[in-house]
Amino acid sequence: MTSIRTTPPTLSISQIVQMNIGFLGLQFSFGLQQSNMSPIYSYLGADEAALPLLALAGPVTGLLVQPIVGAMSDRTTSRWGRRTPYFFIGAVLCSLSLLAMPYSSALWMAASLLWILDAANNITMEPYRAYVSDRLPKEQHALGYLTQSAFTGLAQTLSYLAPSIMVWMGMNKDAVGGNHIPQITQVAFIIGALLSASTIAWSIWKVPELPLSAQEMAALKAKQQGWLSTLKEIAQAIKEMPQAMRQLAWMKLFQWYAMMCYWQYVTYAIARNMFDTSDPTSTGFRDAVLVNGQIGGFYNAVAFVAALAMVPFTRRWGAGKMHALCLVAAGLGMMTIPHIQSQALLFLPMIGVGLGWASIMGNPYVMLARSIPAERTGVYMGIFNMFIVIPMLIQGVTLPLIYHPLLGGDPRNVLVLAGVLLCLAAMATLRVKVPVENPSTSA
Repeated sequence: MTSIRTTPPTLSISQIVQMNIGFLGLQFSFGLQQSNMSPIYSYLGADEAALPLLALAGPVTGLLVQPIVGAMSDRTTSRWGRRTPYFFIGAVLCSLSLLAMPYSSALWMAASLLWILDAANNITMEPYRAYVSDRLPKEQHALGYLTQSAFTGLAQTLSYLAPSIMVWMGMNKDAVGGNHIPQITQVAFIIGALLSASTIAWSIWKVPELPLSAQEMAALKAKQQGWLSTLKEIAQAIKEMPQAMRQLAWMKLFQWYAMMCYWQYVTYAIARNMFDTSDPTSTGFRDAVLVNGQIGGFYNAVAFVAALAMVPFTRRWGAGKMHALCLVAAGLGMMTIPHIQSQALLFLPMIGVGLGWASIMGNPYVMLARSIPAERTGVYMGIFNMFIVIPMLIQGVTLPLIYHPLLGGDPRNVLVLAGVLLCLAAMATLRVKVPVENPSTSA
């Protein structure tokens, strides 16, 4: 079937920036999770080996929510737009969960709030990515998604550094609440809650969705509505998935297994290496959390700059080659971390990690946007997220099984495993054959 989608107008750099400001709040939330959830679980009494199991909220909700929400947003014809209702409602729910998280009184409460927080973020994420694809002509997709990646880097820089900034401003790093969660962590989550809804509202106000043409509206209304038709649409889209998208699945498997390993255990590796502790109630462990925030802020700052700097290189050499190069840089960086005992030297491998993170949040979506039919952008963006959450699920279930017998119960070995997997992801990326033109027909 020939696409009926009209070509959207070219946007200015200012408009592209403003339509992606909502990613600042969304990714500030993700950054808070990446840098703080494992320590929060430990403050509340979690066992170190069980951390991947406690992190299953994200992949499970992503697996269930994003394909459905993506497909529903493809069919939505509300007066507020196709995508806007989803990512705004998700942002509000995200804000409420962030406000409550650092006041958790028990492990079960923190885990439950993480489920709600991840569901809210997942409601927001794929409609937001589809909105960028809808709003830009294909020749601006690379700029749009890499700008989105740049905001990811900026937001996560700020979220990682927020506790350290508060310490530099005079707050006591060792002041904790009755639940052992530091007060600087509580303030960081309040800031995240304020950013989540306000930045999304700004993007909606400044760069609203384009109204559907009469032909597009008629075609959408002619489609069957309801949950059953949505599930059928997802199943049909999976069956007709373009070859390049299937090939991307292997890269995503290695890539996201590795990133979950890194986020869950880097603080614990730093605590062992630099502070000789594995006790989450110790001053040394809290110092390790702050060090991770500082080097995490640095790698996200690198990602912010790199995401914009790599735009001309991606256009010239292709998203696949750039992504493979950046993944290798990140993998080598992660394998180096366990051998470093100086905080100053820890910033060197973070350059590679930052390059990899910048590419992860941009280049795969450039490859995807060129490989899928425009009229199915929402559902395929949702399905593409399954290529993220399934590796996360696999990691969450399998890593606790190998943590002691194969990795010696040492978080530093987890980082080495992550580095090896990123190099394998780079090899898988080079096998992906992306079409030169975005297809106008279903695969």
